[in-house]
Amino acid sequence: MQAVAGVDLTIRSGEVVALLGPNGAGKSTTLEILLGLVQPDQGSVQLYGRSPVEAIAAGQVGVMLQSGGIIEDAKVRELLDLVAGLHKDPLPVADALQRAGIADLADRKLKALSGGQKQRVRFAMAIVAQPDLIVLDEPTTGMDVESRRDFWASMHAETARGRTVLFATHYLEEADAYADRIVLMRAGRIVADGTAVQIKASVSGRTIRATVPGADLAALAALPGVRNVETRGDVLLLQCADSDSTLRHLLANTPAHDIEITSADLEDAVLAIGAEQESLA
Repeated sequence: MQAVAGVDLTIRSGEVVALLGPNGAGKSTTLEILLGLVQPDQGSVQLYGRSPVEAIAAGQVGVMLQSGGIIEDAKVRELLDLVAGLHKDPLPVADALQRAGIADLADRKLKALSGGQKQRVRFAMAIVAQPDLIVLDEPTTGMDVESRRDFWASMHAETARGRTVLFATHYLEEADAYADRIVLMRAGRIVADGTAVQIKASVSGRTIRATVPGADLAALAALPGVRNVETRGDVLLLQCADSDSTLRHLLANTPAHDIEITSADLEDAVLAIGAEQESLA
C-alpha cells in the first residue's frame, strides 16, 4: 500500500502553505519525505537546490514536529543553547525565547511543562537557526484557544521577516485564517491546491440552519440538491446545491423557524471534495 503517490508540489519562497487532509491522507509522510526522514521509492525532493539533509544541516530549514526533540530533564534555556550551538549563525537564545513567548519558562525543566508549552519550546527550537523554511506538523496540538492565537501571532512575525512556512493541521479555521495557499490531500494524493477562497469557490451551494421540531430527516435528505443533513437536537444543518428550493420546502411543509443561510465554508468544501473523490474511487 502506498502512503503517498504522485505528489508533485512546488512551494514558492515567502508562501504560507497549509497541508490538509483526513487521518491517513499522507500529510505526515509527505513532511517526513520533505525532511529526509523517509526515502521515497521514486521521485526526488529538493530544498533550495539541495537535498533535505544538506538544507537542514545548513540551517535553512526549521522543523516543529508533534513529538520528539525534547530532553525532559533539561531546562528550556539549556535545550535551546544546545540547539543553537549546532548552527553557524543562530538567533540569540534570549530572542528565540522571546519570539516564542516562553521567556518566563527559560529556567523550567521540560518535564514540568504542559503540552502546549512544549509546543512553544519546539517552535523556539525551529526558529533558532534563523531558517528560510519553517515546517510545522500539527503545531497547535495541546494549546488552548488563547495560546493558539498567540502562537499564530508569533508565526506572523516570522513570515513578516520573509520566511516560508509549510504546516499540516486538522484545524481548518487556522488554514483558512493564516495560509496563503491550501493543499488538500486524500489517499496519498493532492486533490485540491489553491487559496482558501479558490477552494471554497470550487464547491457550489449553501448551508441552511433551521430549528425544525419533529423533522422528517429521510424526507429532507431525499430533496433534490440536498447533499447532507445533520441534526443537533431540533436544529438542522442542510448542505444544499439548491438552497432556494430547499428553503421553500421547509417554509411550506415544516414548522421551521430561526432560519439562517450561509455560503460554503472551508469545512464544507473539504467535505464536498472528499465525497467527490470517494465517488470517483
